[in-house]
Amino acid sequence: MKPKHSLPTPSTDAQLHSEKLTQRIKQQLNRQGRLSFAQFMQMALYTPGLGYYANSLPKIGAQGDFITAPEVSPLFSQCIARQAAQVLKTLDHPNLVEFGAGRGTMAKNILLELDAQEQPLEHYYILELSADLRLVQQETLQALPVHLFEKVVWLDSLPETPIEAVFVANEVLDAMPVERLKLEPHQTSQAMVIFNEAKQQFEWDYLPITDRLLQRFSNGILHFIGDPSPDGYETEINLNIRPWLKSVFEAMEKGLLLLIDYGYTRREYYQPARVMGTLRCHYQHLAHSNPFFYPGLQDITAHVDFTAVAESAFDVGFKIAGFSTQAHFLMSSGLLELSATSTDDITKSLKIAQQIKTLTLPDEMGETFKVIALTKKTDISLMGFQLRDLRHQL
Repeated sequence: MKPKHSLPTPSTDAQLHSEKLTQRIKQQLNRQGRLSFAQFMQMALYTPGLGYYANSLPKIGAQGDFITAPEVSPLFSQCIARQAAQVLKTLDHPNLVEFGAGRGTMAKNILLELDAQEQPLEHYYILELSADLRLVQQETLQALPVHLFEKVVWLDSLPETPIEAVFVANEVLDAMPVERLKLEPHQTSQAMVIFNEAKQQFEWDYLPITDRLLQRFSNGILHFIGDPSPDGYETEINLNIRPWLKSVFEAMEKGLLLLIDYGYTRREYYQPARVMGTLRCHYQHLAHSNPFFYPGLQDITAHVDFTAVAESAFDVGFKIAGFSTQAHFLMSSGLLELSATSTDDITKSLKIAQQIKTLTLPDEMGETFKVIALTKKTDISLMGFQLRDLRHQL
């Protein structure tokens, strides 16, 4: 684990902010004795006003902690829009729902591209929990033509009455709280969180697994990794995926759910060599593995097990309509065609070429990021998976 002193020291105000959240988490610890890691991650990311995704500190872009594909290039969102349009054409009441819209960049470019394609849209719903991000999104989207801005509706929760829509979730699953497991030769443990008063910091604590679901999951991991070494094998499980997918399925009358995130199939995820799992934190564009570094000031994520996504989606009623790498999805959705019509300016063309490399090269976003399509009452061959469909690997 990377020591705290190797990361930039936050400002005094930021440290005070983190201390407020730390005290809130400690209050919960005093009541419970210890927290599961998923409980800690939930509080670190989503405590109203204090958690990383619920506070006003910059997150995306140069002043933040990470960059997302919609911020890399409008081409990404235009490709998403093209795939969405293919399904929206089949709906009597075409709507689009975006989960966690960041700064509103993807929403803006999707709306512009759908308009350019003359694809009707009743509403563009944004499900956003952060009041601060809503303000940023409103500022971004007010630059749109009035007839497009009027379509945008912000939601606090999924629609209670099912709607016909394309649902889009870009880098949403990786931000869901995960449980952390440790597999050793003679026992399997669940990672818990305690507070060390002497050191004044949060620490790991490990207890034997008592939850049946976690135990069944850890037994399944052994199938892939064999006998763990004496040093142990640490990994994550996202228990929120199935209930979340069930809620989306129930909110969808008919349509498509498009999930874009970094992750692996189960066989790749639980490689014997991946002994420290995929838990990653991001602070001022530096990646490290200490989730206890100034709670509320850094992003905490874990890679997505797309096999688990597919299994859960099938269980709740979705059809698995496609699975591919981000690179192949974008290529199938017209990335090169869109880029060719973007500009005649050589400098801009070089910039676009660099953007395409970032989005598609294997050592950039192209291979690590995957796209999975889940449909309900929609049985068409999706354009984004024409070049390469990897459902057989799930």
